[in-house]
Amino acid sequence: MMRDRQPGYRFFPTEEELITFYLKNMLNNNRREDIERLIPIADIYARDPQHLPGISGLYNQDDTEQWFFFSPMQVREAQGGRPNRTTPSGYWKATGSPSWIRSNNNRIVGNKKTMVFYKGRAPTGRKTEWKMNEYRALQEETATTPTTASTVC
Repeated sequence: MMRDRQPGYRFFPTEEELITFYLKNMLNNNRREDIERLIPIADIYARDPQHLPGISGLYNQDDTEQWFFFSPMQVREAQGGRPNRTTPSGYWKATGSPSWIRSNNNRIVGNKKTMVFYKGRAPTGRKTEWKMNEYRALQEETATTPTTASTVC
């Protein structure tokens, strides 16, 4: 249970751990119960960002700064495979350039996109203070092809 944690404990994985342990286990269908309790599977685009803390993982429900989720990729076919990041009251917009996530031995294991939530519809949406990092694992064989996404708010 969340209350059984040691004083001062906080679930705070590194970016490498998010990709090489948590996300890779989910992609390989090693859905261990303890991982899903920490990082639940959720359609984060079906909700507005202020509702995400209520569905967060076991050790992040009391955290006021970050929550972790596994979220399946949603792709709009009409837009040539571009991800659909719209929510009931707005949309997530990528900002900046994606960055590579490297392992301890400097091997590329995934990438990260930072996004900002805009209230309303594009192109007239209002920028909010909500930010999200989307992580993607790379396939082991090629180490360049994204397989799926995990999202961190």
